[in-house]
Amino acid sequence: MLRERDRPRLWRAAFAVIGWAALGLQYLLLVAPAEGWGVLGRTVQYFSFFTILTNILVALAFTGPLVRADRRIARWTAGEGVRAALAMYIVVVGVVYHFMIAPYWKPEGLTLGVNLVLHYVMPAAFLLDWLWFTPKGRLRWIDPVKWLAFPLAFAGWTLAHGLATHWWPYGFVDVDALGLGRVLAIFAGLLVFFLLVGLALVGLDRIFRRGTGDRASAAL
Repeated sequence: MLRERDRPRLWRAAFAVIGWAALGLQYLLLVAPAEGWGVLGRTVQYFSFFTILTNILVALAFTGPLVRADRRIARWTAGEGVRAALAMYIVVVGVVYHFMIAPYWKPEGLTLGVNLVLHYVMPAAFLLDWLWFTPKGRLRWIDPVKWLAFPLAFAGWTLAHGLATHWWPYGFVDVDALGLGRVLAIFAGLLVFFLLVGLALVGLDRIFRRGTGDRASAAL
């Protein structure tokens, strides 16, 4: 019978494998058609998708607890704030894809399968990981504001790279088509959504903390 302490490891091992496999396959699907310098350009594009960057971080967060506790990745991924921030990012990935991208894009074959994993399976898996296995009670209301640093950095890179190359990772950030003002407004709206998701996670963290405290008091 599976022991209680083994359940997080089994869960994380399974989704670490799934996450890394999907990321690798997505890279091959994007880069394989290119040749010469095109491979470098496609590689830069690959790492210019918020979905890819966030799923890499999530795959690392699934992998970290599986290695020795003294390893840097293990210490980093053990932090409650880190795991909550990644939960915020990956939840936004799933929601934005579902409502802002999926209605206008219909992938097929392997591309469809990879997109389902990166935009639905991994967000659900990591949110459940955070709910079930991550210690609660240490988050502060100011933390989601700090977590905005990553999407802000991505927005800066997207604008700089896009204005230089006229390649945009998503249609809703295409300055050439929508104009800079409209794209900045979209980025601002997304940052507000990030913040709301982060605040919801802090609220859940506090609810779980109170629940744990009540059970501890009852046990006494």
